[in-house]
Amino acid sequence: MNNQLLTAAQMRVLEQACIASGQATGLELMERAGQGAVDAILQEWPELAAAPGRALVLCGPGNNGGDGFVLARVLVGKGWDAEVFLYGDAAKLPPDARMNYERWMETGPVVPLPEGGLPMPNGATLVVDALFGTGLGRPLSAIGKTLRDLCDCVDGGRGLPLSQRLPHFPPVAAIDLPSGLCSDSGRVIGAADGTTANGGRALSAAADLTLSFHGLKTGHLLADGPRHCGKVRVVDIGLGESPATDLVRIARPGRALLGKRTGHKYEHGHALILTGGMGRTGAARLSARAALRVGSGLVTCAAPGGAMMECATQLTAVMLRRCDDAAALTAILCDERVNALCLGPGMGVSERTAELLDVAMATKRKIVLDADALSVLAARDDPFAKLHENCVLTPHGGEFGRLFPDIAGRLAAPAKTGPAYSKVEATRDAARRAGCTVLFKGPDTVIADERGRALINAAFYDRAVPWLATAGSGDVLAGLITGLLARGLAPLGAASSAAWLHVEAARAFGPGLIAEDLPEILPRVLAALER
Repeated sequence: MNNQLLTAAQMRVLEQACIASGQATGLELMERAGQGAVDAILQEWPELAAAPGRALVLCGPGNNGGDGFVLARVLVGKGWDAEVFLYGDAAKLPPDARMNYERWMETGPVVPLPEGGLPMPNGATLVVDALFGTGLGRPLSAIGKTLRDLCDCVDGGRGLPLSQRLPHFPPVAAIDLPSGLCSDSGRVIGAADGTTANGGRALSAAADLTLSFHGLKTGHLLADGPRHCGKVRVVDIGLGESPATDLVRIARPGRALLGKRTGHKYEHGHALILTGGMGRTGAARLSARAALRVGSGLVTCAAPGGAMMECATQLTAVMLRRCDDAAALTAILCDERVNALCLGPGMGVSERTAELLDVAMATKRKIVLDADALSVLAARDDPFAKLHENCVLTPHGGEFGRLFPDIAGRLAAPAKTGPAYSKVEATRDAARRAGCTVLFKGPDTVIADERGRALINAAFYDRAVPWLATAGSGDVLAGLITGLLARGLAPLGAASSAAWLHVEAARAFGPGLIAEDLPEILPRVLAALER
């Protein structure tokens, strides 16, 4: 699958370029979309292909509605009954949508969308949401009852086979996105206080199946998008790759992740993981184990004197050095073969952590700053003064808010209109301000660097791993990034590859996972990349 993720504007540019080049007309693209959507729906629910039923097709006032008219016509051609509803004025439809409206009118009537919601008692076996797609910019309070009915269908039928869902909870398929979602951010469009203008809640539909043309949009993977979209299928309509240079991409490792096949251990890097005091070394030891498993040739834990015995009883392949203060770290770093550092896991928010942080950053070596190191940074008047392009920051939501309070505030504010401010934009803004790579954690992890390049590593849909929310898993992620940096990967590549490995290791292990399991399952994940 194409790993490009498009915004609504980028998708429009791509479609317009296809039309302008003469590769296809707008009507041809709409026909491909409607036909492809039907094919995808019937592949998803083979029972519907075997026994054509009755479809309710809800069309909106734009080209999304045009796709709906085509879909209805294709279904009827396959023996279905279809009842088509329109929200808006047919006379104001865009030209291509208007043409397909007229073509549908030769087959059957178009009914104004009722204010009272969907007519479910009509025995529908499929509902299609073609109301609003990628270009939505306003709340949908006027059709709130319809949106709630779509949500009720999905919620009522969740987890049930199709035979048990009907007749009360027909499956819902959405064109582009469930209506009410912002295509760029995955957020529900609502007013400033979280309500619509008439006092109702900001609303979005939900779907069992979402059909995205050409490729995934960023909103399918961010914020509320996965929860509302159900399952996403990509429908090819014959567009080429986008020429845009600021594309967001899905995080996927290349074969370079497998590393060199020859050379001694120092050619594979030497990672240094700094620990906290006695009773607080576990997080750093998790990081160290992960760095070793991901291929760093050597890994050393640097611990204060009081924690040396604790570490010594737990470490074997990971080496151990005493590091009480800035002078000790300076001495350790005289060995230039130490090429990547990790500071933060279990170190504590202390003067020692602050001093070690300053020494590490002054070397300009590759550094991962996690956990307590981020808290130390956030407490400074100028948190980013000593950062450089070889740094990787790995904040979760709370840490991100302390480091970038204005950016976090903008992201947390309810979305008044679309396109709404997204987690991708927030991470890009943070990376530019910090002057380094930022990995903003979450099930919708976003990684961006100071140049604006961005990737998403989403743990949703078939990659959902709720068991990854366990103590210590973030320390493992920090170690994976450090190990890949030691091996020579650039910060953006190391952070995005580590995030991918983190999820894949959790998937490979399954429920019951604890953080210690992640490094140990990693060889299986890496071996799969060889195939």
